Amino acid sequence: MSMARDVDDPAPLDTRDALVGWFEEGSKPRDRFRVGTEHEKFVFYRNDLSPVPYLGRAGQNGIRALLDELALQTGWDSILEGDDIIGLADPVAGGAISLEPAGQFELSGAPLSTIHETRAELDDHLTQAHTVANRNGMGFLGLGMSPLWTLAQTPIMPKGRYRIMANYMPRVGTRGLDMMFRTATVQANLDFSSEADMVRKLRVSLALQPVATALWANSPFTEGRPNGFLSARSEIWRHTDNARSGMMAFAFEPGMGFERYVDYALDVPMYFIKRGDGYRDVAGESFRDLMDGKLKHMPGERPTLSDWANHLSTIFPEVRLKRYLEMRGSDMGSAEAACGLPALFVGLLYDDIALDGAWELVKHWSDEDRQRFRDEVPRLGFKAVVAGRPVLDVARDVVTLARGGLERRRMMDPAGADETVYLNGLEEMLDRGQTKADSLLEKYEGAWAGNAAAVFTECAL
Repeated sequence: MSMARDVDDPAPLDTRDALVGWFEEGSKPRDRFRVGTEHEKFVFYRNDLSPVPYLGRAGQNGIRALLDELALQTGWDSILEGDDIIGLADPVAGGAISLEPAGQFELSGAPLSTIHETRAELDDHLTQAHTVANRNGMGFLGLGMSPLWTLAQTPIMPKGRYRIMANYMPRVGTRGLDMMFRTATVQANLDFSSEADMVRKLRVSLALQPVATALWANSPFTEGRPNGFLSARSEIWRHTDNARSGMMAFAFEPGMGFERYVDYALDVPMYFIKRGDGYRDVAGESFRDLMDGKLKHMPGERPTLSDWANHLSTIFPEVRLKRYLEMRGSDMGSAEAACGLPALFVGLLYDDIALDGAWELVKHWSDEDRQRFRDEVPRLGFKAVVAGRPVLDVARDVVTLARGGLERRRMMDPAGADETVYLNGLEEMLDRGQTKADSLLEKYEGAWAGNAAAVFTECAL
C-alpha cells in the first residue's frame, strides 16, 4: 500500500471509463483485506537539536548517508532520482522508505494481515533506523509539527516534484510550505470489496476523521512556543489548498461512487507530469485538459496510467481514495500511537457490526456539522462539539465500536493477545480526557519551565 516513488507506467489512458476502471480494480474479496501503515518522523542532530539536511553539514553526515547505510544494512533497493538516493524499496514484502519534502523520514508499510504484524514491522524499522542514526549522531522525533525550526532553518530534499509543489503552494493558500516542510503524519490504508463498500467506508471514515485528529493531536508547538492549537498540523491543512483537501461533502450526496470521485479528481489542479526521470511543471492545469490533449504547457500530450496514479497521490482530502482508502487526519506520535491508528480503523471498517454502529453515529450529521467539527478540533480537541455532542463522548463510542470489531476478528499474537491491546493507550487518554498535546502543554507550563526543546526527549522515537 505504499508509494515511495512516482509510478512509471506508459500504458495509455484515453477514456473516462478507463479512469473509473482503475479504481474498480482495487476491489478485493474480504479474505484478502490488508492494512498498510505509513508514518513520518523528523530527523535531528542530537547534539544541538537541529534538522538534518540531505548532504549533512561540516563534520556530520546527512539524510543521504542515512539512506545509503540503511540500504547496506537492510538489503533494500535504492530509489534514485538522477544521482540522488531518495528512498528504499523492500523487494520482498513491498514496503518502502521515502523522504517527505524536508527529510521527514517515512516508512510506507507493506500490506499486512494483522496489527501484530504492523507492530513487528515498525519495531524492525526503528531498530534498523536507530542503528544507523546512532552512528551518525541523529535521532527521530514523533510529533505532528516540527517544534523549533523556522521555515528558513528547514532543509529541502532533492526531489523534482517537491520543487514544483513548493513553487505552486503560495499561489493557492497561506500555509502550504508549512504543510510540506514542517508537518508529519501517521496514516492507515484499508481495502474495500466493491464500490458500495468503498462508499460506506469512505463516508464513515470521513465523518470520523476529526475524531482521529483529536485522538492523535500532537503538534502544539511552533518555533519554540505554543501555537494555540492541539493539532497545528491539522489546522495548517485548512489553509493549504482547498481545491485538493478537506471533507469532500460530495461524498455524502446520492450517486457517490467511483465515477463521482473521478469527476472530482479530473478537475483538481495538477502539479506535474513525469516523463522518464524528469518532471514537467504543469501546476494549475487540469487532468481533464490532459485527457483532451489541451495542456497549455504540453499541447497534444495524452495521459498514461502513471499520470493518473501520480495525480491521485497529489490530492489531499481527509480520506483519500486510491485503490484503497487512506486515513489522513492524524498527527504522528509514539510507536504505540502509530499502531493505534490502523487498529482503530481496522476495528471500525473491517467488521460489519462496528461499521453499522459507526454509521449510526454519523449518518444524521449535516455537511455543516461535519465541516464545523473538522474546523474546531485542531484548536479544541476533545472540547469540540459535533451535532450537540462533546467529541470526548463521540470518541469513546468510536473506540468502543472498534474494540468490538477487533475482538470479533480474533487475530491473536503468540502470547494469546488480540488486536485490542493497541487501543489501550487511546482508552487511557479518554479516561483522562486529555489529548497528547494537552499533556505536552501542561509539561511546558510546569516541569519544562517554558522550554519546548524538552519535547525532543519526551517524544523521541
